[in-house]
Amino acid sequence: MKRFNILVSAIVLALAFGGTASAAQQDPPITLDTHVDIPFGLMHDPRFDVGKQTPLQVDLDKMKRGGLDAVFFIVYVEQGPLTPEGYKHAMEQAKQKYDAIDLMVHTYPDRIAMATSPAQVRANKAAGKLSAMIGVENGYSLGHDIKNLDEAYKRGARYVGLAHMGNNDLCTSSTPEASLGDTPLPEYGLTDFGRDVVKRDNELGIMVDVSHSSDRCVRDVLALSTAPIIASHSAARALDNHPRNLSDELLRAIAAKGGVIQVVGVQDFIRLDPARQLAQKALQAQIAKQAGDKEFDSEKHEYLPAYIEGMKRIDAALPPPTVDDYVKHVKHIVDVAGIDHVGIASDFDGGGGLAGWNDATQTRNLTAALRRAGFSDQDIAKIWGGNLLRVWGEVEQHATANHGKR
Repeated sequence: MKRFNILVSAIVLALAFGGTASAAQQDPPITLDTHVDIPFGLMHDPRFDVGKQTPLQVDLDKMKRGGLDAVFFIVYVEQGPLTPEGYKHAMEQAKQKYDAIDLMVHTYPDRIAMATSPAQVRANKAAGKLSAMIGVENGYSLGHDIKNLDEAYKRGARYVGLAHMGNNDLCTSSTPEASLGDTPLPEYGLTDFGRDVVKRDNELGIMVDVSHSSDRCVRDVLALSTAPIIASHSAARALDNHPRNLSDELLRAIAAKGGVIQVVGVQDFIRLDPARQLAQKALQAQIAKQAGDKEFDSEKHEYLPAYIEGMKRIDAALPPPTVDDYVKHVKHIVDVAGIDHVGIASDFDGGGGLAGWNDATQTRNLTAALRRAGFSDQDIAKIWGGNLLRVWGEVEQHATANHGKR
């Protein structure tokens, strides 16, 4: 009877914290998500004070409840014109996000701390604190000045994504933007400035991130980088033929270099559903029009009751991919690249979210799905954080070992 009561208590506790009955099993040693976006209003807009209840998919309470230990918060700027004015605006936007992350950790020092090394992630975990790390999405925010990469490192950036949607001054994107004057060809790969960035990343100990980069750019980075590289948020093209995803050839090549592919939890990259895409775009256009705006702005419109209710109707009629669909991508990458070369990236608050894993409180649901797919606790520890921490450490050691050669 005593055993039964203990089991029931464990199940109730797991369910109360946003997980499933399987969550009663032991959590992985460290759970680390490499891609969580932040709004420009983070910590300044009361809605986005992450120490309180927020509409965000990731805040401090949701991380603690779900058992998510560490997050790379993203300094993202949208691709714009390759002009002095464009670079200036991008750098100003990036500074706003660096400052917001600083404000978060300084406002809640007892709950979350910055981590600029794998050792600090482990130390924060041992001290009962969450870890905040910084990743840069879109090297456009470097302002075409290599000195700004050193400044990004000083501010805590430990991976830098070369591109986003649209070609830039570092490399071609996997999704050229006609509105920026891009054409699918020529696919020029890394530029001279892009090469300088990769080389300086290696020297500083910053992980080079090829998510969003074109196939040619990924190949160029693999040939140039002297340290392992990462794809901070990409899935398998063999399962979802989207240009944002990576081919089996590139998965193997990243693994052969010692790197890691962090599987992204965005619906379109897990399972293409054109009808759902059209329905969501129609809803976004409707909500923007009702608000008197020309275009949908996720930070402004995504949290409106009308949009939330509209998405509920879409989810009922055209269900999104599930956490088990996501794990199929994990399994495919393990089969192709090996268990030591795959990790987790939600892309929460930037388009991520799946049935069963739609915010940080449901972290344990993903762990349970990995167990259902046959992964051992040792495998899950690697997938949830061990692999990324290993690669990060190797990039760090590579920079230290080569310091005297510069």
